[in-house]
Amino acid sequence: MKFLPRLNVTPQKLKNVLDPTSLRVRLTVGIAAVSILGLSGVVTWISWRMQNILVVTHKNNTKYIADRFPHDVEIYSDMVSIQEGTQKAIDNLTNTNTLLWVKTPQGEIFAQSMPLKMGSRGTQLVSLTDIPTQPDLQLVNGRYWLLCATDLKVKGVTLGEFYIAQDITGDQTMFLSLMRSLSFASLITIVCMTVVIAWYIKKSLQPLNRISQLTANISAEQLGEAKIQLENAPSEVKALAKTLETTLMRLSEAWEDQRQLVSNVSHELRTPLTVVSGYLQSTLRRGHNLTDIQREALETAASEADRTIQLLQDLLDLARADSGRMYFHFEPIILNELLAEIQGMVSQYPILIKFSLPADQVIVKADKNRLKQVLLNLIDNAVKYSQSVEPIIIKLDQEKGKAKLQICDRGIGIPLGDQTRIFERFYRVDEARSRHTGGTGLGLSIVKTLVEGMGGTIGVISQVDQGSTFTVILPLYR
Repeated sequence: MKFLPRLNVTPQKLKNVLDPTSLRVRLTVGIAAVSILGLSGVVTWISWRMQNILVVTHKNNTKYIADRFPHDVEIYSDMVSIQEGTQKAIDNLTNTNTLLWVKTPQGEIFAQSMPLKMGSRGTQLVSLTDIPTQPDLQLVNGRYWLLCATDLKVKGVTLGEFYIAQDITGDQTMFLSLMRSLSFASLITIVCMTVVIAWYIKKSLQPLNRISQLTANISAEQLGEAKIQLENAPSEVKALAKTLETTLMRLSEAWEDQRQLVSNVSHELRTPLTVVSGYLQSTLRRGHNLTDIQREALETAASEADRTIQLLQDLLDLARADSGRMYFHFEPIILNELLAEIQGMVSQYPILIKFSLPADQVIVKADKNRLKQVLLNLIDNAVKYSQSVEPIIIKLDQEKGKAKLQICDRGIGIPLGDQTRIFERFYRVDEARSRHTGGTGLGLSIVKTLVEGMGGTIGVISQVDQGSTFTVILPLYR
């Protein structure tokens, strides 16, 4: 039993194809609509013209009979009675598709074609009372008749009404069949034309899609190196690509100037602030005669100076990372031993910190000092935002060739909408709370930069008022 191949159509792909705001859909619908209207107009005009030609031909024949009949009746009546002459004229003009009859002013049949007498065809025709004076197409008893009525005057005497009925069912049926075939062919043409238009537009827009793909993943470090190479693209698209390259180059220069400014300012400010912090600390240690208000003011100034120094150090680290000047000293590290060392360093925290370490050694290749900085930052962050008395748990595990470090707390948690942004620079979930805890909004950004610089990844899972779990994954040392 053979199975049909499964179509790989995802909801996202379907949404992109049917997106009414996309240029591709708009062009396809617009051009197809204009083409459909044009083709429909042509088909309608052809149908109207063919119908007119068909009806006009038979109308001319009807008019010829109406004009000739009184003269024929007058000729035949010279030899026989008026009724016999009328009947002879009707018999002479009657054929397979033409039926004639005459009614007196009182509505009685004066003369009629033989098929009407025999009742074989058109028996309902003679009973019609609303036949127009001009030839008109009507459907009677399932057949198409061209009907016309006119006054019959012979030698100045009005004999009654003369009726002509032409059966054009064969021609009309052929015309309707032709129109159905033409409509079906038009529908097939419209479908094929729409498919071809959609394919052509998709192909024409490929250079724009190519530009989108090339620029989608350009990082800040690659702005100056971005090149948009397009082959066989329209001149307008090539001009757009050239303009975009120029814009990216300007952005690269502006980004480099910004990084250089941050680095220079941070470096220049750190030294005087370190001196200020040193003098403040020295004054606090030696100022035995300071009042409580003076000591509190100096302690606040020293705290803010230290906080600003830390902020400048973080900015320097990020500037080095952006410029590619942050170097890592990679070496095999036994994470069990590193965490045991950190356990002694965090014993002074007011919240209990528990370590869950495996019996087997977990070895990674990383920068020991940088990794220690990452873990201390995450632990310090967990302590700052933990309002629960429950301990913070540090877990170490390994799976699928990766070492997994988890820092779990039972603190205030992070709203779902903020979890994707907490690693951005200067982003704070709660500005007031971060100021109160001394946060700068750079700690998690630096952590992410250091982890990725060592070939790892970092993520977070959190619920409000339930706590957060930060997970650092590093490749095992082989």
